[in-house]
Amino acid sequence: MPASNTKIKKICEWCGTRFEAQKISTKYCSHRCANLAYKKREREKNIKATEENTQNRIEELPIITIKDKEFLSFSEVGILLGITRQAVYKMVYKGYLQASKISSRLSFVKRSDIDEMLKRHPYEFRMPKDTLPIKEFYTTAEIMKKFNVSESWIFVMSKKNKIPKTFNRGKTYWSKKHVDAYFSSKAPDADITEWYSVQEVQDKFQMSLNAIYSFVYKNAIPKKKVGITVYYSKKHFDIAKGIRQAEEPKYYTVQEAMEKFKLSRDSVYGILQFHQINCEKNGRFVRFLKVEFDRVMGVHK
Repeated sequence: MPASNTKIKKICEWCGTRFEAQKISTKYCSHRCANLAYKKREREKNIKATEENTQNRIEELPIITIKDKEFLSFSEVGILLGITRQAVYKMVYKGYLQASKISSRLSFVKRSDIDEMLKRHPYEFRMPKDTLPIKEFYTTAEIMKKFNVSESWIFVMSKKNKIPKTFNRGKTYWSKKHVDAYFSSKAPDADITEWYSVQEVQDKFQMSLNAIYSFVYKNAIPKKKVGITVYYSKKHFDIAKGIRQAEEPKYYTVQEAMEKFKLSRDSVYGILQFHQINCEKNGRFVRFLKVEFDRVMGVHK
């Protein structure tokens, strides 16, 4: 294949001379400049490797000088263990590590006490919760009967949500804990007692299916599914349509309390526990009475 006659104007990255190249990737005007640039890169690489090696040796020097000492200061213990001096003080304060205080400014730790501390606290591998043995199961028929769903839907749902399962004599068994948790998270608010079916919404508001789906999504209207039939909260639908006045909610969720009072999650739970405010689980949320929490926070109406 004949070489391209196209000439590309470039500037040599080594000497700065203008030249014409046949390739876009060409960086240097001559073999000499390319060779000098290569030697510079190699020299810089060797210098960097030498500096890193020197730094590592400098960092190891304190450990070399103290590793055989029988008595160590708190700073030396920190160097030996690779932690700060403050961390050593905390270990001594909590009783994990024994130390001897000679004066207000002079404290020592025996090297043998460090070894003993490490022996007393071996690393314990904690099994993740999901790896704990599953002891309770549903059969497919039990799920169908309890939650009023089809067999095919169970297999689709379990695959999507990674529900653990096992097989025994041709039957499929599903983790009871995981199935209950899934349906609990999907459970509608217990305070909602009135529902519209899709047909009732169409008849009352003269809406198409696409319009209903869009309206429900836009206004976050609660829904539930019974078998293959979908129902929408009558109260929320009417409020969104403007034919019913919205009621002030009686409960806070933890997130709502955090946002209103500028509290952390731990602070909210601490207040609930200290003042013995009753909580209840609503689907996947924890909620509690607004009037009780407002009284604690000094909100008067």
